[in-house]
Amino acid sequence: CSLAVFLGSGGHTSEALSLLSALDFARYSPRTYIISEGDALSMRKALELESLKAADTHKGTRIAPYSFVVIPRARRVRQSLLTTPVTAVISLAASIWHITIAPLFFGPPTAEVLLLNGPGTCFVLCIAAYLNRVLGLRSPRLIYVESFARVRHLSLSGKLLRPLVDKFVVQWPELAGRGGKDTYRGWLI
Repeated sequence: CSLAVFLGSGGHTSEALSLLSALDFARYSPRTYIISEGDALSMRKALELESLKAADTHKGTRIAPYSFVVIPRARRVRQSLLTTPVTAVISLAASIWHITIAPLFFGPPTAEVLLLNGPGTCFVLCIAAYLNRVLGLRSPRLIYVESFARVRHLSLSGKLLRPLVDKFVVQWPELAGRGGKDTYRGWLI
């Protein structure tokens, strides 16, 4: 199963990589790490995880390839709300390129699963993937994992993405809704 994961920087990256560390990398391949422009820390942390997984493999087991995709941030920290629509549209255009246009014309195909857990840029990635569904194109299965820090209320990203994703995972029972796509699994990280 090919897997793409958005690393949203900071704590979101730590949570996403913690989730990935439990996976069998031979089964989930190839992996694509989607990071925001200028987020060198997330790239470095993903490289560290890949190196760790490669060192842990048994003799004869080959770890599948991985790659990085860099997209512009939908909104920078402390960015004015007046300029956010412009940067969000730029981020959406880049996301559409990577999820719809480039796979359609140049390959490889879009990942089978897109794992999201974080800040606003994951919303534009989800919209780009959802556009594929509207157009009848191959679209990844969308899984959103709400942050462990969200104990009583969903994040804005969670509220926006809940109706769009295929599986919505929360880590606290109070956040599990009545919808069929909501899943409470306890602490995942």
